[in-house]
Amino acid sequence: MKLHHTIALALTATMLSACETLDFAPGDQLSDATFWQTEEHARQAAIGMYAAMKAPWCFGLEFTFDMCSDLADGTTPWADISRGTSFSSASGGVANHWQYLYELVHRSNTVIRNVKGMPVSSETIERVTGEAKFLRAMAYFRMLNCWGGVPYYDESCDINLEFASLDSPRCSYDELLQHVLDDLGEAISLLPVAWEQADLGRATKGAAYALRGKVYLYNGRWQEAIDDFEEIIYNRHNNYGYELHSDYNELFRLYNGRHSNEMIFSVQSLDGNTAGYALDIVSYFGNKSTMRLIASNSIVPSTTLADMYENTDGSPFDWNDVFAGFNQAGPDERRKLMCVAIDDGSTTVTSTLQCDTTRVADAYRLRDPRLCLNIITPYSHYLGTDAGSQPMDKQFVLADPTQGGAPMEAMAFIRNSEGWNSYFWRKFIPTGNLDGYWGEYNRTPYEFPLIRLADVLLMLAEAYNENGQLPEAINELNKVRARVGMPGLNSGPEWLKVNDKDQMALRIRRERAFELAGEGQRYWDLRRWGMLQQSVHDATDIFGDLMYTRTYQPRHELWPIPLVELDRNRNLSQNPGW
Repeated sequence: MKLHHTIALALTATMLSACETLDFAPGDQLSDATFWQTEEHARQAAIGMYAAMKAPWCFGLEFTFDMCSDLADGTTPWADISRGTSFSSASGGVANHWQYLYELVHRSNTVIRNVKGMPVSSETIERVTGEAKFLRAMAYFRMLNCWGGVPYYDESCDINLEFASLDSPRCSYDELLQHVLDDLGEAISLLPVAWEQADLGRATKGAAYALRGKVYLYNGRWQEAIDDFEEIIYNRHNNYGYELHSDYNELFRLYNGRHSNEMIFSVQSLDGNTAGYALDIVSYFGNKSTMRLIASNSIVPSTTLADMYENTDGSPFDWNDVFAGFNQAGPDERRKLMCVAIDDGSTTVTSTLQCDTTRVADAYRLRDPRLCLNIITPYSHYLGTDAGSQPMDKQFVLADPTQGGAPMEAMAFIRNSEGWNSYFWRKFIPTGNLDGYWGEYNRTPYEFPLIRLADVLLMLAEAYNENGQLPEAINELNKVRARVGMPGLNSGPEWLKVNDKDQMALRIRRERAFELAGEGQRYWDLRRWGMLQQSVHDATDIFGDLMYTRTYQPRHELWPIPLVELDRNRNLSQNPGW
């Protein structure tokens, strides 16, 4: 977001510890007489909320949640949740997410409580209050999806006075849901349709409508979701100005302050060369050829995701159509069809062996364009960097280690740091060094969507479908497909026909995977659809070899209340099964 958090907040009162962290002791703080006095103070307070929102354990790792779904595999940061084997109330990620979400709640509460008495314009008070209520709703909505009901604290809770006695019990799911909806209703009434360019990234009226529609959708309130989504898609009462970005690839490569009107609520980042405010996507999604990356690709696209994408005519993809018997073949037989030999110096393919590399490459590139825009596939190229930071072309080859050398990132071929024969992410991964703009591999200088229009179109399609409005659902989904040149549903061939609600529901679920891969939406989708269990299967590589095992238990549908919070607050109760 354009709020790059360059102001070091003087108001340390907003630098709060998590609500349930009762050992917090506030340090020296400026009094209300010195702060909460000017328009600039109000802006600084708002910046403090957004800083909390984009912190890694709050919403700054949103993209990593795909590793908890069928779309990605990985080692960190959610390995315990993804694999299910060590998922417990002592899991660090569970405790951290709880803590940082409450951090956002309390920064928002501090703003709501104090800004109303400031000697500034009513417009400033209303807008900042709207932002705070939007962000508080965002935090509580996530908590609702993770844990169900949790302790609810509003602006009447002053963390600086009550940090040692926060012991509220959990409220019910319905109570917390109503609080979220109430906050979003107020945010809608208070927020502007748009901000000036200097404040790009702050919450808007359209973002509040989109988030409230999502809350309604998650709770099966179809007509209310439709009303909110239609408001911003069809500009019912305001001109919101949202539109699909014409270039799907470019949408995820907007840097140096560039912005797309597809983004409804996003983090717009700057590189370390300039100010160093950006999400750390590359450390998780990058490969070892990405800007001198020492350790990387801790999250990779799954074979399930790659195999899911359709052929360019919209027909289902099947590996047996590429190589007869491929689906029934074992890993060794598949290697013979897909592997080449390279030299010891990792500079040249010395033999294609039994592999028709063009045929393998075509198996990917003659598909939905989003496949090769989201994923680095075998025998495709990626512009990485050399051993320093100069741009250097790399190729992803499947090298047979028994026939020659192994890929090395400093040379011509991409190496997998986990030793897996897996795919790599292309989405969100910078190419070269962006002509010298990009200098810090742990900062990804692209605008990252938390809510974007294509997501809202697909959510509207889902709400229409569940509401018995099939033609309207098809219309919205086809807008998303048309952007990348994919044929629309019911546009001719038998394989594109959709005749009923159940068939459409399947199409929507698949389309959300095609479109939103790498954005962290899939895990939450699977859980709300009741499909988490059937999505859990062992992680296997391109050849079918086991990477690691995954397990499912019914208790995984809700996260455990962190053990550390149960120790701090004796009025908390644990979720079933934990």
